[in-house]
Amino acid sequence: MILATCCLSLFLVTMDITIVNVALPAIGRDLGASMSGLQWAIDGYTVVLASFLVLGGSIADRFGRRRVFQVGLVTFTAGSLLCSCAPTIEALVAFRVVQAIGGTMLNPVAMSIIVNAFTDPKQRAQAIGVWAGVHGLAMAIGPLVGGALVESVGWRAIFWVNAPIAAVAIAATRRFVPESRAERPRRFDPIGQLLIVVGLATLTTALIEARGAGGHALPIAGAFAVAVAALAALVAYERRRAEPLVDPRFFRSLPFSVATLVAVIAFAMFNGGLFLASLYLQQTRGLPAFRAGLCLMPIAAALVVCSPVSGRLVGAGRTREALVASGVTLALGALLLLRVDSHTPLAQVVSALALFGVALGFANAPITNAAVSGMPRAQAGVAAALAATSRQIGATLGVAIAGSAADPFWWLVLVGGVTIVGLAYVATGALAQRSVVALRSLVERS
Repeated sequence: MILATCCLSLFLVTMDITIVNVALPAIGRDLGASMSGLQWAIDGYTVVLASFLVLGGSIADRFGRRRVFQVGLVTFTAGSLLCSCAPTIEALVAFRVVQAIGGTMLNPVAMSIIVNAFTDPKQRAQAIGVWAGVHGLAMAIGPLVGGALVESVGWRAIFWVNAPIAAVAIAATRRFVPESRAERPRRFDPIGQLLIVVGLATLTTALIEARGAGGHALPIAGAFAVAVAALAALVAYERRRAEPLVDPRFFRSLPFSVATLVAVIAFAMFNGGLFLASLYLQQTRGLPAFRAGLCLMPIAAALVVCSPVSGRLVGAGRTREALVASGVTLALGALLLLRVDSHTPLAQVVSALALFGVALGFANAPITNAAVSGMPRAQAGVAAALAATSRQIGATLGVAIAGSAADPFWWLVLVGGVTIVGLAYVATGALAQRSVVALRSLVERS
């Protein structure tokens, strides 16, 4: 019941990333939004998630995971209801930010609750496989539910569905989830938090607005420069702190570092592809919203089937096979879409999207398991938040790049798939295992 309750929150936050995609054409028509406005309707949500997930995990470790989890559910629901009333695209983006603030108190906290509930490594890996399956299911069901609601009620209804799910999750949390805290919660790091927000926000702004500015305008170059400077300052500052927001020592673990990079690549390719596919199916192919959602359903089937399989592979110590399968299928899907246009057979497009679902399904469990394995349980919230953050950074960058560089995007997906295959071998060699042991010893001594 603890796992089911935590999965409800994951379902909420994840579905809300993809349910909006299929409603983008309707939102654009109703609110008069530009392409960059539609990108911000997605990225306004994911930027905040990526920026504050680590902080959410730290707050939960200090003040109580169940308490923070419940506050997150209430905040997320309030933001959803506000989104349904948005009169302009600017207001919608602002209310999506409120949603995301609630979301930062859900996913990393839920993962920390799961890690503390499942102490046996094999059971924990299987639980993470279930978690990953729910994640995939939510991502894929979003477009179908969104398409049905857009056609039958209107795009505003896509935000109403969150309220009853959240109500069930709140009641289940009170009934089944025990309170827990870290024995040694870490201090807050406002400067590190500010640098993360500045870096992600300016980088996303530069990528989204580069298309309209031609990519060479001075403000765009300035935004890129600020993003790079913020990242450099973050690394330098965090290395000197006794209790950093982003602990650089975690990245001494090769599996953790590779999992972080794989998460960014996989989620960038998936979310960018989903953004383009939703617009392509409705605007280029002229499909109604519900039929467009049906075309995305094979993603759901692939994710539901492959995520638990990936969890079992990871639990059996076969992480390399799961990551290789992810990279290969991602590359194959990209190959099918390299020359996509209005005359491309619809079956070919749907097959490519299904392959993307397979790729994400096989990537999810290795990403999450690498984040929490080898870490002290007291750091579970922070480690899980870092894994979730890398996913959201990938989702943010993917949508930003896809909207600004739609034509070459499928080539980027192909390169991303090949890169994941190479990283699979880096993350599972003898050197990688030694780095995990060394990190565990280092963290436990401090």
